Amino acid sequence: MYASIPSAVVVGVDGRPVSVEVHVGRGLPGLTIVGLPDASCREARDRVRAAVLASQLSWPDRKITVNLAPSSTRKVGSGLDLAIAIGVLAAAEEVPARAVADLGFLGELGLDGTVRAVAGTVPLVDAVAAPQVVVPVASAADAALVDGRTIRAVRTLSELVAALRADAPWPDHDLPHPAAEEPPPPDLADVRGQPVVRAALEIAAAGGHHLLMVGPPGAGKTMLAERLPGLLPPLARDEAMTVSRIHSAAGRKLSGGLIRRPPFRAPHHTATLTSLVGGGSDAMRPGEVSLASGGVLFLDELSEFAPSSLDALRQPLEDGTIRVRRARFAADLPARFLLVAAMNPCPCGEAGRPGACSCPDGALARYQRRLSGPLLDRFDLRVDVHRPIVDDLLGGEPGEPTSAVAARVRAVRARAQRRGVRCNAELRNAALDRHAAIDPSAEPLLRSALETGRLTARGLDRVRRVARTVADLAGDEGDLAVAHISAALQLRAEVRLGAGVVA
Repeated sequence: MYASIPSAVVVGVDGRPVSVEVHVGRGLPGLTIVGLPDASCREARDRVRAAVLASQLSWPDRKITVNLAPSSTRKVGSGLDLAIAIGVLAAAEEVPARAVADLGFLGELGLDGTVRAVAGTVPLVDAVAAPQVVVPVASAADAALVDGRTIRAVRTLSELVAALRADAPWPDHDLPHPAAEEPPPPDLADVRGQPVVRAALEIAAAGGHHLLMVGPPGAGKTMLAERLPGLLPPLARDEAMTVSRIHSAAGRKLSGGLIRRPPFRAPHHTATLTSLVGGGSDAMRPGEVSLASGGVLFLDELSEFAPSSLDALRQPLEDGTIRVRRARFAADLPARFLLVAAMNPCPCGEAGRPGACSCPDGALARYQRRLSGPLLDRFDLRVDVHRPIVDDLLGGEPGEPTSAVAARVRAVRARAQRRGVRCNAELRNAALDRHAAIDPSAEPLLRSALETGRLTARGLDRVRRVARTVADLAGDEGDLAVAHISAALQLRAEVRLGAGVVA
């Protein structure tokens, strides 16, 4: 007797369909699972048997073989428990085969027969090769975000079997209501003074340009970075679905439905390489870089991150994808984010103030070596942040609010979409030449920067993209003039650490 039950597993942020094939026949009683299961998946044989017996169902006293097809894909996690249990019951003719013909199953089984949620509901449901998918009640709200699937929510194995046998109707559970809307992000009006950095923040949001802020402690670098997500437009439906899939694959519950607000991720500088870029030995889980997709990745105390972790960001900053390869797994993880970083000018943070810096020369030299030139070259905007003056802090007028700046950002983003890209930072090759042509009067300025080594070939393209954003914010549709190029070059300042210049 044989049964085949559709299910799925998660690899990276994508679901992979799995067919749970069950054969019940003659031989020594026992349950064998084949098809490259990991340890948690092999343990399903004990969980499934206990759950079936606890649900007052008959366990076949015969040899049971479970194959997780395709056998070339490693299966990780406990999400196949429910499919294995239904496969065993269908092969043993405890439930009618026709009742499971159009159903897929996802969920972990408890020893008492309860059906429990598993991580990655959104990509799992999307990958199941069946029009109807049975999921735990706790996962039903997330599963309903996937279009084209009918979701059946169950709380226990016994009520599922009763519905399959037509002994009872499909259960109609009260699903959790979406959580209240998140509080609004911090307002840019809270920032007093800092006109240059505020302008850089607006340009970064409007054009999707990576931003590096260098300044002493207490200058407001973190405060400014936390207000950047509020300037970004809400995520479109397809972007929101992609971001929601990533967060679901990482094990986060989407209590508020699709993620519409651009995420803000700020990992600590002690974060490991794997936690940043994703991966792992047993399962390819998305890291902080992928979780920041569609939003902002903020690296505070940039110089304190491990150099290997920082250099691992260079490729995803260019491609928007992290290609993780392991001996057993391979996954392409989304990584299209806006990078914002902040750092002090020296270990003590007081470099630049006469007589204030107490760092020895050796410490300054080591500090300067922590950041590679290729990484710094990928920051479109590099600005010095100074402590605000006393008059601004005690009696200054509030800054322009987030709502006013966000309206200008949306207008520039809409103009970029008419050019065929999400933002100006994505202009490449022919599109860059077409939409960011340089006025002849501005060519000497760029030539001087290239000949003195201030700009690289990559830096030239980045300056042109920033200049395009500066022009868009000013309402200029024509070629890039001297004023636009000059502003872009000024916002790409040399990074001064201690008494030296790094880039």
